[in-house]
Amino acid sequence: MSGKNLFDKVWDMHKVADLPTGETQLFIGLHLIHEVTTPQAFQMMKERGLRVKYPKRTFATIDHIVPTDSKQRPYKDKLAEIMTNALEKNVLEYGIKFFEVGSGKQGIVHIIGPELGLTQPGMTIACGDSHTSTHGAFGSIAFGIGTTQVRDVLSTQCIAMNKPKVRKIIVNGKLQNGVYAKDVILHIIRVLGVKGGIGYAYEYSGEVVKNMSMEERMTICNMSIEGGARCGYVNPDETTFNYVKGREYAPKINEFDKATRFWRSIASDENSFYDDTIYIDGNKIEPTLTFGINPGQSIGITETMPESGDDKELALAYRHMKLSPGENIMDAKINVAFIGSCTNSRISDLREAAKIVKGKRRADGIKAIVVPGSEQVAKAAEAEGIDKIFLDAGFEWRSAGCSMCLGMNPDKLIGDELCVSTSNRNFIGRMGSPTGRTILMSPAMVAAAAISGKIVDVREMLQ
Repeated sequence: MSGKNLFDKVWDMHKVADLPTGETQLFIGLHLIHEVTTPQAFQMMKERGLRVKYPKRTFATIDHIVPTDSKQRPYKDKLAEIMTNALEKNVLEYGIKFFEVGSGKQGIVHIIGPELGLTQPGMTIACGDSHTSTHGAFGSIAFGIGTTQVRDVLSTQCIAMNKPKVRKIIVNGKLQNGVYAKDVILHIIRVLGVKGGIGYAYEYSGEVVKNMSMEERMTICNMSIEGGARCGYVNPDETTFNYVKGREYAPKINEFDKATRFWRSIASDENSFYDDTIYIDGNKIEPTLTFGINPGQSIGITETMPESGDDKELALAYRHMKLSPGENIMDAKINVAFIGSCTNSRISDLREAAKIVKGKRRADGIKAIVVPGSEQVAKAAEAEGIDKIFLDAGFEWRSAGCSMCLGMNPDKLIGDELCVSTSNRNFIGRMGSPTGRTILMSPAMVAAAAISGKIVDVREMLQ
């Protein structure tokens, strides 16, 4: 008889009912909200006379539209000011905890959840943001939801969902020096495709994943969505427990042993059933970067770009990116370097980039900005002198927010600028300009490109 994987265990624990539609009514243990997907949700509640069911299970921050160069109010962007005001009024009216700018705890929602200890193993977590899958790194199942579902979770603490299948992705071997979690997930998406995960939850495992830090695991889970999966997760272990222990909302010391016993029990059984299993050789992964207009269009740094053939999207990608099949992307000149986003703006990301930058200077004409993922990350980085390393190298050091990742704030590309970015999406127009071009890569690779003024193999700088 087969055992149960973590996804099935957590799903079953939170199942309220089987609905006539075939969906499951699923209880949500933790609800995270921000300023972009909540104004309409709260308005729908008010029109129906609804209240927030469990306000203590909901936490709010501001991240998408907040400017990172100046926090002076009112914001210059009128829409940003309106959305911020709406969130401030709604959290006050409904009694929701709000981590506002200047509180020392504000930041990107998927950064602050883990760092505050709100994110814990065995939870169901929802947020009106597709990259909620980040929290699966802790052994939770975490979903991005739409505005109507935000309303539903606020008013009932439940959502209706079809249960996905589960695919186990085993990454064995040892990563080369200069290869990071970002390279691993870009490689996985390349292998399985941007639609390969549709209808699935991804369980990441194997030697490479086991040896990752929590922040690295968050990076791979974050981009599960780019691979089409509903969510991604890693089984909790000692690395998980050590990260959670002592954080503000984590179980207190006298309750922690009990909590870890439960967390161990929800890990996938050795004989668990999976709908599919994929093996990845971590030894062969090299620094990986996108060249096209979706995260699956990627190559290793030493490879040449593929022929487009009859692939219309690939042909469109080459036209938009001003690149050509058969070429090597090495030495392509850049305009902008961005280190930030919910994928790669944690303290470990900034440390790796700073190792490359230290004692050097960004190339002439390159706009390079570093945006810590939260006020806590910024404080920790500044205590280590990381901000000074970047500033001395001619980079801009910003305050916490989503920044260039999605073009909903003042940080946008201009014209057809080519940006190397640690973010998660390279769609046309994603960074605010319809002709702007984005190449996704690791923080160390972005730092190396900013110093060189062109795309280079970071391994050469690490020798």
